[in-house]
Amino acid sequence: MKAVIMSSAGEPDVLQYVKQPNSSPGPGEALVEVAAAGVNFMDVGVRQGKFWSEMPNPKTLGVEGSGRVLAVGEGVDDIAPGQRVAWIYAPGSYAEKVLMPAASLVPVPDGIDDRIAAAVMMQGLTASHFATNFYPIQAGDVALVHAAAGGVGQLLTQIIKLKGGSVIGRVSNQDKVSAAKEAGADHVIVDSKGDFTEEVMRITEHRGVDVVFDGSGPTTFRGSIESLRRAGTLCWYGPGFGAPEPIDLFSLPKSIKIGYANFGDHIYSRDLLLAKAAELFDWIANGKLTVQIGGIYPLSEASRAHADIESRATTGKLLLIP
Repeated sequence: MKAVIMSSAGEPDVLQYVKQPNSSPGPGEALVEVAAAGVNFMDVGVRQGKFWSEMPNPKTLGVEGSGRVLAVGEGVDDIAPGQRVAWIYAPGSYAEKVLMPAASLVPVPDGIDDRIAAAVMMQGLTASHFATNFYPIQAGDVALVHAAAGGVGQLLTQIIKLKGGSVIGRVSNQDKVSAAKEAGADHVIVDSKGDFTEEVMRITEHRGVDVVFDGSGPTTFRGSIESLRRAGTLCWYGPGFGAPEPIDLFSLPKSIKIGYANFGDHIYSRDLLLAKAAELFDWIANGKLTVQIGGIYPLSEASRAHADIESRATTGKLLLIP
């Protein structure tokens, strides 16, 4: 089979499309033929040497995708060969076939396309966690969503709207405004330097927003704090862009709350993974959630997909197709 590996950290050109030996599933494992693999900023961080440093090179990139089960190992009784499945975290997903714990797989309903299933897993479960567990959106809440034209941003905007909230979306350039509005953003701010607070306050009549969802790194951190109402909440994520400045707890204004959101806390059991994935698929099937695929690349062109996502010029989800 073919796969995309890295032998050293570096720029996108370190990615290699190579032949690798086939594997067979052991106890509790499943072998899956990949239909589509998701491209995530986490993958970029791995390629740059920020994550998975404990894993020796060469290593196969990717963690997310969809496909069809080829074989299962001993003790697997809820996943069967021939079944369509998707997954959120299986290292080595940039490949024609991937071996993983069967417990990582969720069944894909017949009405959901393979590419949509691959595109919604990580970003959809992340957005669901943000707006339901980390900060349960209530009717009337106003949220500031950074990178509102990105994969997480578009899904998060839609979920907030489903729950009765309104959204101020921030995008980095004018070309992304339409994508944010199509996702349901009530207002869109164009800003690439972190100068958005004044406009947020104007839109909210100087009240501030109830919650900020910020995965844009240190550039926006201070402005996000200043955009909150009294006792508002900052949901910070996206460590691949660097940590925020050190915080003096006593200097925090307006009794605000700050937290780091990890989607693993949303699906910390298999039952929760199955339930939350089924909810996403149900929203899609019923037209309540739309997943935008922003780019489709052959698996052999993973380096081009990485260069494109790093440029911050893309919108929606990028996929690799074996």
